[in-house]
Amino acid sequence: MYCIPEEPDFGDGHAAERAVWEKLRACLPDDVVLAHSVQVRNGSAEHEIDLLVLWPGVGLAAIEVKGGQVGIERGQWYQSDRSGRHNIQSPVAQSQGSLHAFKSWIGDQIGTALTSRFAYLVCLPYTTVPADWTLSGCPRSLILDSGDLQSPAEKIRSAIETEGGGASSLAPAYLHRITARLEGHLDPATTPDLNARELEDAQNHLTERQKVLLTSTRALPRIRFTGGAGSGKTWLAVEKARQLTRQGLRVGLFCYNKGLGQHLQNQVATWRQAKPVFTGEFHEYVRSLGVPDGSGQTYFDEEMPRLLQQKAGDLEQGRKFDAVIVDEAQDFAPLWWEALLACLKDPSAGQVYAFMDDRQDVYRRWGGATADVVHGPTADLVPIHIDDNLRNTRRIADTFKVFAGEHFTPRGGTGLPVRRVDCATEDALDVAGDCMDALIVEGWESNQIALLTTRHRHPVHQDYFDRDATQEYWRDFHANESEFYGHVLGFKGLERSVVILCVDGFKEQDRAAEQLYVGLSRARCLLVVVGDSALLGDAGGPEFARAFADAQQWDPAVPSLP
Repeated sequence: MYCIPEEPDFGDGHAAERAVWEKLRACLPDDVVLAHSVQVRNGSAEHEIDLLVLWPGVGLAAIEVKGGQVGIERGQWYQSDRSGRHNIQSPVAQSQGSLHAFKSWIGDQIGTALTSRFAYLVCLPYTTVPADWTLSGCPRSLILDSGDLQSPAEKIRSAIETEGGGASSLAPAYLHRITARLEGHLDPATTPDLNARELEDAQNHLTERQKVLLTSTRALPRIRFTGGAGSGKTWLAVEKARQLTRQGLRVGLFCYNKGLGQHLQNQVATWRQAKPVFTGEFHEYVRSLGVPDGSGQTYFDEEMPRLLQQKAGDLEQGRKFDAVIVDEAQDFAPLWWEALLACLKDPSAGQVYAFMDDRQDVYRRWGGATADVVHGPTADLVPIHIDDNLRNTRRIADTFKVFAGEHFTPRGGTGLPVRRVDCATEDALDVAGDCMDALIVEGWESNQIALLTTRHRHPVHQDYFDRDATQEYWRDFHANESEFYGHVLGFKGLERSVVILCVDGFKEQDRAAEQLYVGLSRARCLLVVVGDSALLGDAGGPEFARAFADAQQWDPAVPSLP
């Protein structure tokens, strides 16, 4: 028998419909079509046929099912069930109404009036109706009671043939035309773009739920929010800045990474109300106060913050901050912290909020001092832990879970398998380019994809660098109009739907694990890892190698739809 749907979801409170469905499916002929819960709209009136029987060579039957004990008293139908006795609309009138609505609707749909015999019936699976019972407009032959359900097929056929309005039997060709309308076939475009959009909307919803952390800690003026990759730290940092500026406070929202700084500025730019007095890179803030630029890492790590601290002593109180917020705080050198706190109106009690992942200290220039939550500059801040990973699918999160700590908990959907493309290290750049082409052929939009390297800049990235076009480089990324080529060190705090992690070696092997952690965690929907599996195993360690072994081997020369 052909059923629409094949396995209906009856849900709670529809046990009677389920029981009748099973009886009819067991006894009706194989060429009958049986449909459940047929919704019909006739003008402004809405109708539902609980069970619709389409019997080729015979006709149609619309069956209204009522569970419990059903009776009539002085013309009023009532039903007694677990909730007690209550009045109900006449099931006969319901069945009649849905029959007429269906005839009108299907005639409009097909363009040919339905002239086949069509009967309305009422099924009372838990009620006994006397054989001689009758009601105006409803002979006993249109009622199926508990006894009739022992063998209902012939009762239904007889009702169609003797009571059904219509001049002819149901022709098989007409049945097929009706069936096509009942199925309502819809084949959605299963493009990677649409799948990713749905997944990322769900991820964004989960991230916004993290706002409860800010609400529950609003009485604490100095906090260190510590969480793994994808836990929503950057979103929380921006939201904290929004809340504080709405209170009329002078807020500084800081980071170290240029790309992240531009992202923060883009987020703040959309606000209609008050905004932070500064948003962006720490060093840009120092320059904005008139501290001269210099050269060499020592200048930026030591001399520049010293000069800022001097400037802070001369700043008018009205130009200082009520609160400072630092995203990716583990990237801040200890001296930067000292200088930044000096810019607070009250350096010892002013509001300070650090959002950090002490396992993503990829720069390693300060011996891990900032990431040291025991003796480092953030040690006196109240620790709040954010354990849930919300940005990545579970399959992606599982690949880098070993780097994120024991409390790291993936919360995203399962997602697509992580793909691995094994190749020699010296070939990784070329193979990663092949992956980019193959993904676009699959249906991914180019602006959904980022290709990140672990050692050398990609030639496209290098061209920006050679032209001293850093501002243009990040402006192009945030314009989100095409694919992006970057290095993992510059992509901290950022993300794309798809990331191709090109493992083209590591400048320093002792920083390889942190770089892998960052690179693996940037993808929201699909992660492709290109490189030498042995090098990856050495960099990530045996636990990572075991997790990565579950990745799907992929040949970009033979693209397949996700």
